[in-house]
Amino acid sequence: MKDLRYPIGEFEWEGELTEDVLASWLHELEQLPANLREAVTGLSEEQLDTPYRDGGWTIRQVVHHVADSHINAYTRFKLALTEETPVIKPYAEDKWASLPDSQMAVEVSLQLLDSLHARLVSLLRSLSQEQLNKTFVHPESGSIELKRNIGIYAWHGKHHLAHITSLCNRKGWK
Repeated sequence: MKDLRYPIGEFEWEGELTEDVLASWLHELEQLPANLREAVTGLSEEQLDTPYRDGGWTIRQVVHHVADSHINAYTRFKLALTEETPVIKPYAEDKWASLPDSQMAVEVSLQLLDSLHARLVSLLRSLSQEQLNKTFVHPESGSIELKRNIGIYAWHGKHHLAHITSLCNRKGWK
């Protein structure tokens, strides 16, 4: 692997959102909490506190970051569904990852992700084509359609899961 920051590459998707693509992304979002749990099960505290790359977050911070990020994603989806093209607020991911709650047991965020993703996937599966075309504005990224955001967060989960699993593979932990 050449770039440990992007073990699965950067998010790419162009074209129409087919039912199959959407179903695939929703399945990935639905499975993420269980996949994260499986990836960290059996790891020691020392292993959880190992960075996935030099200068990168620890496995523990990655798990908590996914929860932080996906809470923000859920809020962004709901804002876009209930407001006309809202401008969302970015957050300082690195600063969030350095706060004390990112040192808690990973189980706290794993439980949160179980519930959050149950609600998120239920909401996203209910969207009409018109709703999937709704947008929000990210001050740095511009206008983002909800259908694209589903793909971004499906990728985001796999991206961080790969940070954990690739480190475990490189270290021979699993």
